[in-house]
Amino acid sequence: MQKTKRLLAIEKIISDENISIQEELLKKLKGKGISCTQATLSRNLRQLGVGRIPDGTGGYKYSLSENIRNSEKTSLKLNIVPVIRDLVEAKGLMVIKTIPGNASNTAFFIDGAGRFEIAGTIAGDDTILVIPRDGVTIPQVHTCLEIILPGIHEQIKSKK
Repeated sequence: MQKTKRLLAIEKIISDENISIQEELLKKLKGKGISCTQATLSRNLRQLGVGRIPDGTGGYKYSLSENIRNSEKTSLKLNIVPVIRDLVEAKGLMVIKTIPGNASNTAFFIDGAGRFEIAGTIAGDDTILVIPRDGVTIPQVHTCLEIILPGIHEQIKSKK
């Protein structure tokens, strides 16, 4: 899906570089082969929760919301990744298997990350159904989960 690819690219560019105006961001996107209008870019920035903060030189730069920027630090503090046992792909959906009694907390954390790729989760005792938004691919869900829960894929590999 073009929109998801564009949102991920916007997020990466803003995280990696000091971007102060939308025209600059549009040029960076075009350099990555992604074209969009300024109006679309504005909507995407709002959807991602992007704001402008002081850049330290008297100007301003775009910045991701605290929710996105701190998801890695928070997940490490909550120590969620060790409770995950497996990831299973099923017809465009993702099933996460956890240690019994941990699915609800893990699903709550995934939902709380506020990622645009994930419409929501449904949790049982040790199983979570991750429901992606329309047009979001399974590889994009994997990328999203790695952003929310850094190290999740390494955790799964070590258990196999």
